[in-house]
Amino acid sequence: HGKQWYQRRVAITAGGVIVNKKVRGKILAKRINLRIEHINHSKCRDDFLNRVKKNELVKKEAKASGTFVCTKRAPVNPRTSHTVKGKGIVVEEVCPIRYEFIA
Repeated sequence: HGKQWYQRRVAITAGGVIVNKKVRGKILAKRINLRIEHINHSKCRDDFLNRVKKNELVKKEAKASGTFVCTKRAPVNPRTSHTVKGKGIVVEEVCPIRYEFIA
């Protein structure tokens, strides 16, 4: 969770970029030059802005109808349990071999 890189300077054909690289538990700032066609904007900000717009619409509709709506993100619940069945396959119980001390 953090910035992987940010733009340092821009020329006509290339841009200077500072990249955070993890080396032996440390994060080092490395300066590299990239051509303009290889630089693109992060999509995480777009997702956030789309979510904000959607939440505003939902809140506006809820206010008009007089109901309460929760716009918080909720974690996905775990999947329900199920049994895997196979045709003609016998279930084999696997258990560890008992340890025997040999002197």
